[in-house]
Amino acid sequence: MKNLNLLAIAFLVSVSMMAQKRGSVALDIYGSYVFSDRVDFDGGYTTIGDGLQYGAGLEFFTHRSNSVEIKYLRIDTSMPLYYLGSNRSSGNDNGAINYILLSGNHYFENGGNAVPYLGGGIGIGILETPNQGSDNNFAWEIKGGVKFKTASVVSLSLQATLQSMVIHTGYDTYWNGWYGPVQVATYVNSFQFGLGAVLGFNFK
Repeated sequence: MKNLNLLAIAFLVSVSMMAQKRGSVALDIYGSYVFSDRVDFDGGYTTIGDGLQYGAGLEFFTHRSNSVEIKYLRIDTSMPLYYLGSNRSSGNDNGAINYILLSGNHYFENGGNAVPYLGGGIGIGILETPNQGSDNNFAWEIKGGVKFKTASVVSLSLQATLQSMVIHTGYDTYWNGWYGPVQVATYVNSFQFGLGAVLGFNFK
């Protein structure tokens, strides 16, 4: 909840700054194919399956070449858990990942209709696990692609993305000579590469 509040505050500040500059606004519809990733942890591993990621975002242009975006993305996927010494998964494998990201984009304007761009963002990755409900994690994204402009309000972008979450997996216990047993939180990172398209509707 604290992470959600911080994200909301950052978004409101960004919108306030952009409103003063009177930039244009775009509604972006996302669709990507995201590849699988194996995540190792103490005692075993899981494989986050590949699949279709979809979502939408609002992009505010602070300048012709720069924008700030808030977006929501989701992928429904499998997450089988494998424990050391076993080749079989444990329990229900179905899960999902939801991203709420605040991103910045830079467009390399060249006077043409095909405009390369780079971007990146941070936010929250909501992991819906098969057996343990949902868990909020820090998430980030980097991306790059080409935006194809048309004479209408519609544009099409082709892009590649790399998305990651920092996932809390439990605790390791260490012995300290002064304090006795000490628990230290353990984390792993997921990394998923995706290829997809963005359908944009640009408004003034």
